[in-house]
Formats: sequence, C-alpha cells, structure tokens
Amino acid sequence: MFVDYHVHTQYSDDSDYPMEEVVKDAIRLGMDEICFTDHVDYGAKVDLDSGEEIPYCNGLAMVNVDYPAYVRQIGELRERYGSQLTIRMGLEFGMQVHTIPKFEALYARYPFDFIILSVHQVEDKGFWSQEFQQGRTQKEYNERYYEELLSLVRQYQNYSVLGHLDLIVRYDKMGIYPFRYVRHYVEEILQEVIKNGKGIEVNTSSHRYGLTDATPSAEILKMYHDMGGQIVTLGSDSHAPAHLGTYMAEAKELLKSIGFESFCTYERMQPIFHRL
Repeated sequence: MFVDYHVHTQYSDDSDYPMEEVVKDAIRLGMDEICFTDHVDYGAKVDLDSGEEIPYCNGLAMVNVDYPAYVRQIGELRERYGSQLTIRMGLEFGMQVHTIPKFEALYARYPFDFIILSVHQVEDKGFWSQEFQQGRTQKEYNERYYEELLSLVRQYQNYSVLGHLDLIVRYDKMGIYPFRYVRHYVEEILQEVIKNGKGIEVNTSSHRYGLTDATPSAEILKMYHDMGGQIVTLGSDSHAPAHLGTYMAEAKELLKSIGFESFCTYERMQPIFHRL
C-alpha cells in the first residue's frame, strides 16, 4: 500500500503546491491514500479571521490554514477523485503548551481523520530561523525542546502521532547532540505516547535535508518498538511536487529491519493497521 500521511499544500504558509495538483500527482504516482496535514502554529502564526495583526518572516505572511476553504476543497476533491484515491483530512498542529486551548477549540470544530502533533517553536521562537537557539547552549536548546514536547504529551490528547520527533536535529548548527544526554526525555515521551494509544511518524524528509539518520532516528524507532509501540505512520512532509510520496519504500524497509510488522493509516482519528 502506497500512502503519504504528511502532505502540505497552498494552505500552508510555506508551500504553494495547489491541493488539486497534489491529488492529481498522487494518482499519477499510483498512490492509494494521502492525508493533507497543513500547518497550524498558534503563537508564531495567526488565523486569517482572528483580527490580529499578521506577522511576517522573510517576506512571508505567517498565517494558519483558511479552515472553511480547506474543509470545503477536501470535500470537493473527495467527490471528484475519491474513486481513484482515498483522501483524508488532517492538520499538523505546531504546538506549544501555552497554545493548547486554541488547539482544543480548533479540534472541536471539524471532523478530522488525523492530527500530527509537532513542535516547531518554543516560547514563540522558531527553530528554522535560529531564534530559539540564539543565546542558548546546544545542551540548553536540545533539553528545552524535549521538555516542551514531554509537557505537551502529558497535557494534550487530541492527536494521532508525533511528527518528526527529533526535529531539533534538523536545525542544530552545532552538529548532532549526543543522544545519551536526551534519551531519558525521549523515553518519557514515548511512555506517554504508548500509554495514551498514540503513535509516531517516520518522516522521510530526512533524505532531502541530507541528514545522516532517519527522522526520528533509527535508535528512537528501535526504542519505541522495544517499549511496545506499534502505531507508526509514513509521511514525506511534502511541500512541493518533487517531495510527494518519496522514500516510502526505504522507510518501510527500515521499520521491518527494526522489527515492526505494520504501519498505520487513519480514519476519524482511529488507526488502521496495514502489513509492511
């Protein structure tokens, strides 16, 4: 089964990939199922109808998804292409502890199939811009990232999987921080994830970012497996046509080598298991 469960479109501030073109490309590639997971990042971005002043970063308007248009277009695409491709509706929640109430309210508004819980910024400071890392040692910004993620999984439950669990590695200009120093944080995070019936994703964008390991790392995936974790999704973190559906076969082989027997898709927030 060929799926992609981390897909961005023009509804994300950092992509201009038209949603209908994504669907057409997925069909052309022979995909069976995709899930749209456009960005929502309260604290760093605002809703279009919020009345708040729109912030800009490098000339880009920092706005969240236009939710009514998003839901409407997904419905239209399901009607038009549903016989050729299963289309699921999700979002990527770029969360921080202080933004939990806003995400709770958003989650209650729509019938989502799938939610990725990610941390893209802490204290409203983004990793991609290095604003979060500035003024901190490598130890401090790595630990602070995992502390925030641990607090989130302890306090928030309306999600399906954790996105790119060790994301901070992607933006660490100091190099790879030794995993042994954050292992206890990751173990506690995974304990919460498993206890609460949630999962993690394999994010295949590690290939295009030139990382030397998977995202999350093979060590984290093995830890999750050894702890009894079973829910794993596959996502390219696609933002452009060249990204869609990439490296899924490699991700499956990695999971099988660790000992996983299945991966998941979702419908109405319920995992569906498929043999690898």
